[in-house]
Amino acid sequence: MEFAEVKDMSKGKLEWGRMLKKLSPYTIQKGYRYLKHYGWKEFWIRLHERFEPEEVPYGPWYEAYRPTEEILDKQRKRTWKYSPKISIVVPAYKTPEKFLREMMDSLRAQTYGNWELCIANASPEDASMEFTLKEYSSFDSRIMWKKLDDNLGIAENTNAAFAMATGDYIGLLDHDDLLAPNALYEIASALEKERDIDVIYTDEDKVRADLSEHFQPHLKPDFNLDLLRANNYICHLFVVKRGIMEKTGGFRSEFDGAQDYDFIFRCVENAEKIHHIPEILYHWRTHQASTADNPASKMYAFEAGKRAIEGNLKRSGLCGKVSHTKDYGFYRVEYQVQESPLVSIIIPNKDEKEVLKKCIDSIFKKSTYQNFEILIVENNSETEEIFSYYRELSREDKIRLLKWDKPFNYSAINNYAAKKAKGEYLLFLNNDMEVISPDWIEEMLGHCQRPDTGIVGAKLYYPDGTIQHAGTIIGIGGIAGHMFVNMPGERSGYLHKASLQQDLSAVTAACMMVKRKVFFEVSGFEEKLTVAFNDVDFCLRVRRKGYLVVYDPFAELYHYESKSRGTEDNKEKVRRFQSEIEFMRCRWETLLKEGDPYYNKNLSLTKWNYSLRPNE
Repeated sequence: MEFAEVKDMSKGKLEWGRMLKKLSPYTIQKGYRYLKHYGWKEFWIRLHERFEPEEVPYGPWYEAYRPTEEILDKQRKRTWKYSPKISIVVPAYKTPEKFLREMMDSLRAQTYGNWELCIANASPEDASMEFTLKEYSSFDSRIMWKKLDDNLGIAENTNAAFAMATGDYIGLLDHDDLLAPNALYEIASALEKERDIDVIYTDEDKVRADLSEHFQPHLKPDFNLDLLRANNYICHLFVVKRGIMEKTGGFRSEFDGAQDYDFIFRCVENAEKIHHIPEILYHWRTHQASTADNPASKMYAFEAGKRAIEGNLKRSGLCGKVSHTKDYGFYRVEYQVQESPLVSIIIPNKDEKEVLKKCIDSIFKKSTYQNFEILIVENNSETEEIFSYYRELSREDKIRLLKWDKPFNYSAINNYAAKKAKGEYLLFLNNDMEVISPDWIEEMLGHCQRPDTGIVGAKLYYPDGTIQHAGTIIGIGGIAGHMFVNMPGERSGYLHKASLQQDLSAVTAACMMVKRKVFFEVSGFEEKLTVAFNDVDFCLRVRRKGYLVVYDPFAELYHYESKSRGTEDNKEKVRRFQSEIEFMRCRWETLLKEGDPYYNKNLSLTKWNYSLRPNE
């Protein structure tokens, strides 16, 4: 259980002025399409999320963030020990001359010089494009282009550009997008430090067609397999070792519209080392024909994305059903439960008869998965009311009552119960929980049965419907904190992260499923952590063994928060809490210093909603 003081940061007002500035015939038409797709309620939620005031406005932040001319000049003068050639491949089709020139200019402005630009021009009748390409290639030999006889579709056009590439690494660039001037420098710097990197990707943002405004930064985590199965979060800039590109065979035309998604999956499947550079090095230009600005225009692309995920699951030997979510381009994977293993639900309890009854009743009345046992660990209760309820529960075959008569120690209590549990999977549950989704056990179990997964956590709500837990980030609030606390439950947050399956460093043990063998492999919970952070420490030790910790927002429960233990309301409790903070700081000093790999260094550690970290 981890705790941090949290203020409500979710209920900002719409920034009407900013919204009105964006109004144009095109944006009105785009809004109408969204309204038709989502309906009034969902449309209003998305409008609110899109035009809520930014706590740290991105435009000024980016201007302060981007490298100065002095820094860029210093980069140009660097002497390299290892200088790999990077081929940037571009499939071009009916590219407006302005966009084409700006794209090539962004390459020529790179502070790293060992690159080549390989453009496959699939517009043989476009004289303007041909003239522009001839002009640029005449004064920069690193720019190469090939005229295709026909437009073969984006996959085959890209493959034609791949065929031109001679570099050690291959990078993907869309014909109307831009690279930051230090993009290839940062790629080369990473490769000089670690020459065995197979795949590299970077952060990105969007830019207006006229380059007047940078907006919507996508600040990514390090490699996150379950997030990739929920959305092509890697996207831009993507660079892959030449040998892996050749092994995959390039793009596949049957995935046109999501050809890069399918390609990225096959590349990471063949990669041993995947490296993320947490810098904004790619600018995705938005205009009326761009998928960055018009997702509704390419429904076929989202179907292709679904098939790309299905292909990855099949090649990974996993049985999962992929479905669209209500947000275009974001997906849900339901992993089929194999056979029907016993799940041991472990619930510590002291007094709190009504709270416990609500929890137990919801498990029995709502759960569709039936092969479970419930272990209630009685810890120094005092009221006759609870003992009367225990006698009532003892008549239920699926319930066992255990007794822990020592002082409250969350870790020790659960370790004791785990040894008594008969299930192949342990489901740790607070007594102040209430089941919402009937398939919550199947949902968590489907993930937990995967060979690569050790722990699965759920999405928890306060009784008023606001979010209590949507995953845990290390470093938030000092040691660790829940994400999106107090955000209205119908909202999905930054890049829909509150509503997407993803790997994280930790989840709360208020509702946490663990493989039994993994639990004992790490010797259970740390008993020196009696109240706080024991779940965070446990998750981190499981992660250190190489297992994934998965956050699954489709397993939903209400959490009536901390009724089982009270608050830090006396000196002894405050002293204990401080000692547990100090324990975590010592044990996980390196991680706290380096930052959570499932977060991003450019995001705030004092906010719970993926706000930008202010420039220092």
